[in-house]
Amino acid sequence: MTAATPTISTAFTELVGVTHPVVQTGMGWVSGPALTSATANAGGLGILASATMTYDELEHAIIRTKELTDKPFGVNMRADATDAAERIDLLIREGVKVASFALAPKPDLINKLKDHGIVVIPSIGAARHAVKVAEWGADAVIVQGGEGGGHTGPVATTLLLPSVLDALGDDGIPVVAAGGFFDGRGLAAALSYGAAGVAMGTRFLLTSDSSVPDSVKQEYLKRGLNDTTVSLKVDGMPHRVLDTELVDALEKGSYARGLVAAARNATRFKSMTGMKWSTIARDGLAMKKASDRTWQQIIMAANTPMLLKAGLVEGDTEAGVLASGQVVGMIDDLPSCAELIDSIMTDAVARIDALAALRG
Repeated sequence: MTAATPTISTAFTELVGVTHPVVQTGMGWVSGPALTSATANAGGLGILASATMTYDELEHAIIRTKELTDKPFGVNMRADATDAAERIDLLIREGVKVASFALAPKPDLINKLKDHGIVVIPSIGAARHAVKVAEWGADAVIVQGGEGGGHTGPVATTLLLPSVLDALGDDGIPVVAAGGFFDGRGLAAALSYGAAGVAMGTRFLLTSDSSVPDSVKQEYLKRGLNDTTVSLKVDGMPHRVLDTELVDALEKGSYARGLVAAARNATRFKSMTGMKWSTIARDGLAMKKASDRTWQQIIMAANTPMLLKAGLVEGDTEAGVLASGQVVGMIDDLPSCAELIDSIMTDAVARIDALAALRG
């Protein structure tokens, strides 16, 4: 962010205490202290991804992020994790500003976080879910349309966003739009719908501050708008990823082979994190209780951490999966977070001003 970067104040920026209504989402293996702090220092909201971290790793990541920035940042958590209560206590102790969730926490956890001044922002994929979490006490929501990467739904942002805004009403909690955003035009469009900001994953993955190997970033930059697939074979849930030979093989393979691979990856993940089988089993039971997933889907979910790690950390595009939004086809550069947010805000303000001028 430069001194000349224009600003836009919204209900979201006021709620969270950031300068710009731009969020870097919590991407497993990607959103570490370097990327999160770079986003925060640029005036946006950076979010650490903790689902792929042990408790000790998360504690270290929070402390390191605080060393790199004095600006607000968030942590994305699994509400159904067996150690969710301990992780929430960690956020409280370390004074983290925002707790975000892919699966909304129950009211008691929301209240505990809010009682300690932490802003609670679940991600949702349907208007009814937005209404529910608002009733539970959530402070804001991130609404991801089907264009988004990773776990995603079938409804495009251009329809999902207004449906959520209508359901929440004019006095509803702030809504941050995700899925298909990468520049100032998108921010201006989201604000015109009534959103209070935008959240981006793939666009922040493709920055110079991202820890993803350069060879993998170049693989992303080669891709077009039609080069992603929403696969059910990665972990049993709709998961938007880059088209690769591995994804093609998974799509053509049988569920039986997928379950065998998932079991093998669960063993590797257990070894890497030091988790006990009893803990993994309890996590599975909690996931089953908190969602409508089948046991087959829960077993296949063991694929996700290791397949993403192979691609996004180890740079093995043949053995790994690369989560990606369709927006990958619109990106052709690797700016810093500061350069990215500066360009987004400059373009958004210019377009908003141009629209205002149309009134004569």
